[in-house]
Amino acid sequence: MKVSRVLVLAASLSGLAVCTPAWAQSATATAPPLPPITEEDRRAAFPELRGHATHDRAFNAFVLFDQLEWQSPSSARRLSWDTKGWFGTDTNRFWFRSEGERESGSGIGEAHAFYGRAVARWWDLVAGIRQDVGGGPARTWAALGIQGLSPYWFDVEATAYVGAGGRTHVRFEAEYDLLVTNRLILQPLFETEIYGRSDPERHVGAGLSTIEGGLRLRFEIRRELGPYLGVVWNQKFLGTADMARSRGDHTGQTKVIVGLRTWF
Repeated sequence: MKVSRVLVLAASLSGLAVCTPAWAQSATATAPPLPPITEEDRRAAFPELRGHATHDRAFNAFVLFDQLEWQSPSSARRLSWDTKGWFGTDTNRFWFRSEGERESGSGIGEAHAFYGRAVARWWDLVAGIRQDVGGGPARTWAALGIQGLSPYWFDVEATAYVGAGGRTHVRFEAEYDLLVTNRLILQPLFETEIYGRSDPERHVGAGLSTIEGGLRLRFEIRRELGPYLGVVWNQKFLGTADMARSRGDHTGQTKVIVGLRTWF
């Protein structure tokens, strides 16, 4: 009995193998050869591209009022500004910076003019001049620096200056935008200055001159318009602090600020 069942099963399988469906037979049949590729086929597959845009050669401009603020220390109210901008291409740009303070009809300020060259994806090398006005005799400096975005998205400016009479000056500044929400942004800022020699006429001593730190909390009504509140602390050191004491000025201050950040 068992032998007969095995024979029946074997016969059934052999029948299935012989009765192959028509669709399977057609699939196993040899396909006709493809026609050879012609030059016309190649031209259709790889057309010549014309009019491709080269964005790095486009001419653009940008102006940023990073700080336009009223500072309120214990003794007086003053207007302070820090602005920068550029125009040119992605590779070559003309940069300008301006910063200063004005109080009771007088003030001090700086104006910078640079040529900037992109040397890496996020970094520009800048070279140019700086002019100091107010607060003593005017000074003119040659400038060389680097600016850009460091790892972790810190906005960094490091500039060295050389002036008449062998004067030297180094300034380092870093700031960061910390998003509390999509529109509420906390901006810490740190800045320090070092002078190679004293300049009593401008109340500056040799060595570490000043350190300034600040926190500004802004709300961006639009991306290009953000009012802010904040607090700024600055401290004078070494010879600069000594000169301030001799004039009866403070060597350090904490100021409450109200301002506006805007760009176009």
